[in-house]
Amino acid sequence: MLMQGFANLMWLLSLALIVFSGFALLDAAIRREDAYRAADKKTKPFWLIILGLAFVVNLLFPILSFLPIIGLIATIVYMVDVRPALRQITGGGGGRRGSSSDGPYGPYNGGR
Repeated sequence: MLMQGFANLMWLLSLALIVFSGFALLDAAIRREDAYRAADKKTKPFWLIILGLAFVVNLLFPILSFLPIIGLIATIVYMVDVRPALRQITGGGGGRRGSSSDGPYGPYNGGR
C-alpha cells in the first residue's frame, strides 16, 4: 500500500512537471522575438529549444532520473528571470494599466 501511494505521488509530480514545462514553452512561444533582445536575455529560438527539450525530457523520463531535474532548473530560470523581464518590456501583465502615481502595491493617491 505504501508503494502504491509513492507511485501515485511520483506520477502526480511527473504530471506537474509536464504541465509546468509545457506552460513555460507556450509562454516563450507567444512572446515577441524583439522583446528577448530588448530584455538582454538569450534569443527566442534558444529558449524555445531549451524549454522544448525540458518538455520532451519530462514526457519521456521518470522523475527519479537526473534529466528532468535539469529541465526543471531550465524552466524555473525562464519563469523567474526571463518571463518577468519580457513582461516588463512588452507591458503584458495583469490586464490593468497603471498610472504614473502607482507604486509597487497600488496607487499612492488612495485609489482615486
